[in-house]
Amino acid sequence: NMAREPDKALTPATLVVLATLGTAAIATTNPGIVARITQKGLDYACQQGVAVLQKELEKITIPTFSGSFKIKHLGKGHYSFYSMAIRGFQLPSSQIKLAPSEGLDLSIANANVKISGKWKARKNFIKTSGNFDLSVEGVSISAVLKLGFDPASGHCTVSCPRCSNHINSVRVHISGSSLGWLINLFHEKIESSLRNRMTSEICKVVTSSVSSKLQQYLETLPVTTRIDHVAGINYSLVAPPTATTDNLDGQLKGEFFRWAHPSPPPFAPPPLAFPSDHDRMVYLGISNYFFNTAGFVYQQAGVLNLTVTDNMIPKESKVRLTTEVFGILIPQVAKMFPNMKVQLVFWASSPPHLTMHPEGLVLTPTLDAQAFAVLPNSSLAPLFMLRLSMNISVMVGATPDRLVGQLRLNRLLLELKHSDIGPFSVEVLQAVMNYVVPIAVIPKVNERLQEGFPLPMPKNVQLFNLVLQSHQNFLLFGADVHYG
Repeated sequence: NMAREPDKALTPATLVVLATLGTAAIATTNPGIVARITQKGLDYACQQGVAVLQKELEKITIPTFSGSFKIKHLGKGHYSFYSMAIRGFQLPSSQIKLAPSEGLDLSIANANVKISGKWKARKNFIKTSGNFDLSVEGVSISAVLKLGFDPASGHCTVSCPRCSNHINSVRVHISGSSLGWLINLFHEKIESSLRNRMTSEICKVVTSSVSSKLQQYLETLPVTTRIDHVAGINYSLVAPPTATTDNLDGQLKGEFFRWAHPSPPPFAPPPLAFPSDHDRMVYLGISNYFFNTAGFVYQQAGVLNLTVTDNMIPKESKVRLTTEVFGILIPQVAKMFPNMKVQLVFWASSPPHLTMHPEGLVLTPTLDAQAFAVLPNSSLAPLFMLRLSMNISVMVGATPDRLVGQLRLNRLLLELKHSDIGPFSVEVLQAVMNYVVPIAVIPKVNERLQEGFPLPMPKNVQLFNLVLQSHQNFLLFGADVHYG
């Protein structure tokens, strides 16, 4: 198996972002990357989202309200409730459910609110005041999270088109004065006023939190990432997200592009057949298209090249890049260019192609290699040009914030394209190239691959319990999520 499970967690499109993805039409073209969240992931996302919502609900302001009272034989008086503040808004039971025809359903049950404040009352020249505590019990909230995407930016959009709430009971406890019993005589009016105020404000806070807090967080997910002076990665959504009864999927473009001259590659992504069994919170399916667009971009930019000189060969090696060593295999090299260094220049003559199977990942690049003799004046004299067709195993791993890889050469076939020193059998160079490529070429490529390629991740997300599987045409990463 050429894929392995790394020690550290991969960072795919993350839980909290995916938890907000709604439902819409399927993309007309296949994505390069599919990000998936399971119900297990939604349960965790609900905990984190409700914690934020709770803080926002605790900011609800309750204005001063006043009224009058009339008691038989005592006449008319006035009262006022003021300096009211929420001391706690508890949301003990909450859930986010997948709703294929709607998006995501948020439901909160058995919530309760504690409010405290001051009161005062006046009857003629008699004035009294004190404190009060108010308990709001059995609060339920139901809201729909509906998402789309902005085709211009590739960002996910979020809205809350429907929200409702209900309050079972409101109770006021008056303290601080021997005349507090007066206020208790018409507590129903007070409780009704406070109930109406809370009912009108709760959904305002929910809707505002979705359109501001949640939308702002979604926008921390990068849709383009610059890799180097040559390339960037496009992680933008290609279609609105889709929801089923089991999963929530976000479809990302998932392709490399030339930073200076972006243009689509001349091939399309394959379909990704996700397995049905999931035990992690989030999954990321990365198509071979993602990797092959990288090869295409860098090859077209002309940067897939490497010059190998003798000082890159281990000092203890008997194989040297000199005309004497090459002359043992090809006598005319030593005769025409005695006692000189040999330099090999490798470059990709076509974009390298990566294939993915359940058995593993295989890269099949084709390189051209030009051999030169380094003359005493440091100029180069061409010797011959080879074509190298290779079969390479690819091992994929991850660091906390990027995808990394490592190559291992399986097979190397040579073909003589051109000779400046007369005819010779290319088979005599097989052993030399079998030695030079693994110790000089492959390590240089692996150095770059170990730097890795960043994957999209919003703020404050960490993944663990990573699993990595190779499937037909794609890699499947799964992880659990910690936010904080």
